[in-house]
Amino acid sequence: TTLGKIFYILGKSASGKDSLYQALRADQTLGLKGVTMYTTRPRRVGEEDGREYFFTDESGIARAREQKKLIEIRTYQTVHGPWSYFTQDDGQIDLTKDSYLMVGVLESYRSMRVYYGAEHVIPLYIEVEDGERLMRAITRERQQKSPRYAELCRRFLADAADFSEDSLAEAGIRRRFQNVNFENCRDELVAAIRKEMSAGIRSEADAVIRKEVAAVIQTESSTVSGEDKS
Repeated sequence: TTLGKIFYILGKSASGKDSLYQALRADQTLGLKGVTMYTTRPRRVGEEDGREYFFTDESGIARAREQKKLIEIRTYQTVHGPWSYFTQDDGQIDLTKDSYLMVGVLESYRSMRVYYGAEHVIPLYIEVEDGERLMRAITRERQQKSPRYAELCRRFLADAADFSEDSLAEAGIRRRFQNVNFENCRDELVAAIRKEMSAGIRSEADAVIRKEVAAVIQTESSTVSGEDKS
């Protein structure tokens, strides 16, 4: 049985990964299911519970731990207090039925690889030049009811360490998708996903053929053996 894939979009803050996630989820030709993660951070203007994230609190983390459903968790000490982001095994993912699209950071990608297996979790790393990324972050923050510029700066500086070249290499991330032009980046991601899914189908087909050939060889061998005895 062919198992599905988890295509994992990751990148630094304000690299456009959330917008790309929404665009890929809207592409029905890919047939990817979404996975909604959890966070304790405040909801931003325009966000809805259960769409971008499930918005929860520390008690939600405690319940996931108690039920042994916590796959990964990251907690950031922000200027507004600790904000946690986490994924739990809540039934959203079933690789025997579907392939999925997720979005997160390098740490969460590593944890998903450990939990589901590296062969089932495919990284899609989004990259944007730092100056452009900072401008995008400031523009987005200005639209908030209560802009948190200090937290924006903290996150921007932390990204440099979190997504260092050594860290990316250690995680096995080689290909980068440049989000200079949104449509071009989206199209490149779509092509990469389709190629990966096609490779999985071909691999399964090859396995079936090998199994059938082995069965034929075994049958012929048994027949020859019987004839020799007679």
